[in-house]
Amino acid sequence: MQTLLSYGTEQVEWQVALLSFLVAFLLASLIAAMYERTFQGLSYSRGLVQSMILGSIVSCLLMLAIGDNIARGIGIVGSLAIIRFRTNLRDPRDLVFLFGALGVGVASGVQSFATAVIGAILFCLVVFVLYVSPFGTRRKYDGLLRFQLPPGPDFVSSVHEALRRHTQHFMLVTMREVAQGQYFDYSYQVRLSRGADNQALIRELEAIDGIRGLSYTNQEATVEV
Repeated sequence: MQTLLSYGTEQVEWQVALLSFLVAFLLASLIAAMYERTFQGLSYSRGLVQSMILGSIVSCLLMLAIGDNIARGIGIVGSLAIIRFRTNLRDPRDLVFLFGALGVGVASGVQSFATAVIGAILFCLVVFVLYVSPFGTRRKYDGLLRFQLPPGPDFVSSVHEALRRHTQHFMLVTMREVAQGQYFDYSYQVRLSRGADNQALIRELEAIDGIRGLSYTNQEATVEV
């Protein structure tokens, strides 16, 4: 078996084609694994991860089939124009990962293995750096504190004293009347002095007479939706 694909004087040896598919599969698997490792959100899709690998194989196949033939390229583009992809991606990051997988497939299909390997490694490295770094994060507070207090300045003063002892900064977000004016519902954004101060803060607030419905939401555990 001398060739896998041939057209006129063009020839692609089957060993080269097999190597191209193998490189595309391995590099796309690396990108898919990095996506799975760094995913943050609620709508994880197993089909999207598999589509990265399958799309890389398909793009490699198309580049092997096209080669340097312009007529083939126009024909494939025309046939793909008939297909309408209606899949909606909520996160632009998902689309970037798909393009990354398709890119390594294209590079593998034209036997530019060095470009494919370096590009995939650099892509995954940048993804990991962005994942572990706070770049792009606009979160200025550690948590959201909610509770209800009876009306009166003494109750609010007791809460503010506890917040000053355990936080670097706090800001009132909302205050509204509940229970026919017998209580006020408060929401504060707080930046803690230390990570473990949330427990000490909760214990001190619970000791205040009249407080109820006390809850603390850690904003570091929330995800963007």
